[in-house]
Amino acid sequence: MTVSIATPSAQPLHAEPRPTTFPLDQWYVAALGWELKDKPIGRTLLNKSVVLFRTADGQVAALENRCCHRALPLSDGTLEPRGIRCGYHGLLFDGQGKCIEIPGQDKIPSKALVPAWHVRERDRIVWMWFGSEAHPEPTHEPPTYEFHSNGEYVYDGDVYHYDAPWQLIHDNLMDLSHLGYVHLRTIGGNASIHMNAQMKVEQEGDTVRVIRHMPGSEPPPTYVAAYPFKGKADRWQQIEFMVNHLRIWTGAVDAGTDSLDDPSRGGFHMRGFHGITPETETTCHYFWSIATNPQQDHEAVKAKVVEQTAMTFEEDKVVIESQYRNLCQFGERSMIDIHVDAGANRARRVIQRLCQAPG
Repeated sequence: MTVSIATPSAQPLHAEPRPTTFPLDQWYVAALGWELKDKPIGRTLLNKSVVLFRTADGQVAALENRCCHRALPLSDGTLEPRGIRCGYHGLLFDGQGKCIEIPGQDKIPSKALVPAWHVRERDRIVWMWFGSEAHPEPTHEPPTYEFHSNGEYVYDGDVYHYDAPWQLIHDNLMDLSHLGYVHLRTIGGNASIHMNAQMKVEQEGDTVRVIRHMPGSEPPPTYVAAYPFKGKADRWQQIEFMVNHLRIWTGAVDAGTDSLDDPSRGGFHMRGFHGITPETETTCHYFWSIATNPQQDHEAVKAKVVEQTAMTFEEDKVVIESQYRNLCQFGERSMIDIHVDAGANRARRVIQRLCQAPG
């Protein structure tokens, strides 16, 4: 299993190019909008140390996490109406990385700058551009995610840090057959039904889609807690992989009441956003949200679904980090593929091709 592939570097607006191992000319998730409040956040993304914060007008800024005076992380500083102030000697930087104040000194050197990154917030997801040497400026806008803003769903989410490479999480999310074994207390259900689900794998460009149908299933605990099923349910799982995030639409209707091919079908829905952003070659950040469509008791159902979803991700985290430790221990040992690996293998081929493509 390949966990890293060399490719040219992402660059901030003023930085020199450096090698990296990830696809470039992409928007990657840097934060969830509700994380950025009254304090800066320091985070390493694609091997770049970044500080994220909101300016006084509510815009998100992303700067290199290093004061140009004596190199203290700017994330150790404080936010003020005009920008971020270094916690060592008080230099004040605006959202573009320009020093606008040096305490006790009127003249500000022209080199008093901190590299700034292109960043956008859409539907409460903060995206950061990692361009190649050929494309340091964004060539397109970041994705939208309407389930955070269309009013039809309630949602919440969180961030996890993984001591494992990002593609192991892709593998996990592209293959939901593991639910019957890893998530028995929450969204699992009958393991045999999961392993034998009707599955279709599609690909369009760099997008890979896995569609799984499980008619006549017993609804798992999370579903029963959130929706008044009358008995057995027809379940679906639709996973959509893109380089910078995955979308997973799961849910169920009472058995025999609605077509699982109808995009406007009713029943219980869970819309998962999964922004998997590398930190380094061997660690990553997992930004997630879950949106659902309660029929009643909206806040109570949302709280239950979010709680149960967090439990499933914590279960996945234990498995994936343990898997990676074993991969490191055993080294380059061959592994077999089985039928449920088709989607994950396609996703890996997309990443490999993009890493090898010229910038």
